[in-house]
Amino acid sequence: MLNKIWLSLPHMGGGEKKYIDKAFKDNYIAPLGPNVDGFEQDLCQFTGAKYTAALSSGTAALHLALILAGVDRGDEVICQSFTFSASANPIVYQGATPVFVDSEADTWNICPDTLETAIKARLKKGKKVKAVIPVYLYGMPAKINEIIEVCSRYSIPVIEDAAEALGSTYRGKQLGTFGKFGILSFNGNKIITTSGGGALISEDETLILKARNISTQARDQAPHYQHSQIGYNYRMSNICAGIGRGQMEVIADRVEQRRKNYSIYKEQLSDIPNIQFLDEPAGCYSNRWLSCILLDSFKQKERLRLALESENIESRPLWKPMHLQPIFKDSPYYGGKIAESLFERGLCLPSASNLTMEQISKIIYIIKTIMHY
Repeated sequence: MLNKIWLSLPHMGGGEKKYIDKAFKDNYIAPLGPNVDGFEQDLCQFTGAKYTAALSSGTAALHLALILAGVDRGDEVICQSFTFSASANPIVYQGATPVFVDSEADTWNICPDTLETAIKARLKKGKKVKAVIPVYLYGMPAKINEIIEVCSRYSIPVIEDAAEALGSTYRGKQLGTFGKFGILSFNGNKIITTSGGGALISEDETLILKARNISTQARDQAPHYQHSQIGYNYRMSNICAGIGRGQMEVIADRVEQRRKNYSIYKEQLSDIPNIQFLDEPAGCYSNRWLSCILLDSFKQKERLRLALESENIESRPLWKPMHLQPIFKDSPYYGGKIAESLFERGLCLPSASNLTMEQISKIIYIIKTIMHY
């Protein structure tokens, strides 16, 4: 749609084309190739992770992490309730049951105290939680050290859903590198993109080698096609990885621009009493993938969202918690109403790294007009 201001558009840096052109020149159009190897190395260098598997999506990465963590039919996996459904769906792929946990107000991410309450409650029912999935919403770090500490007391592996958080750090360490596995996404709306894609990162080489095997249909070492386990077609293509290589050249700029967007919104709107922002707690550095605000009520939020929509500007409510989703209505839930309140009152504002000052000024003007400020 012409002249529409979108929530989060892809932003090419210019270097992507040389990697794609070389793939065409060398006829590396097959699923794997030098760009995949190079992109995995780029991700390791940037995140500090030792090993990476480039995959077709962040959802695929999470699915493989659950498989490698031994999650199977009848098991239970704790997942942050306040998230996108892709954080929970792979649990069901494995025939396991998602157990949802509320957020805490400091980061909007999973509450460590409620997490431990849920673990203890499941143990009393004779259920040993098989894995825990915290999510770094909108690029904000969770209280990951506390989460790791809780899980270590019960020998539960942590799978970090860092799909929205590439470039974010906690106490100087890249998110996705604290737990047994980290999940990244390069969907078209993420801070960098490979058109569609994701990655699994880990300190364990054996697990990443297994992930690469399972993601290419789990073919056994044999001259013929032989398979001893179920595999998936989850590997990233060499062409998409070429886009990713070019995007990695500009990721620092993309993080800087997203953070600048947030700073402008906060500077221009923080004097409005009805608008709240999520500040970075001590030790947290967010990539500010999306700039989000909280209003006083659902009615106020919807009024603003519709006003922006009438001006051809896309905004979006914060994630609807998983325990409120029809598909997960029978799943266990632990916590209070923090995630529900965030959904009721929260709105994501346009945050693309290629957002112009003219566009952001227009958005701010409309918000101030609607809020009568």
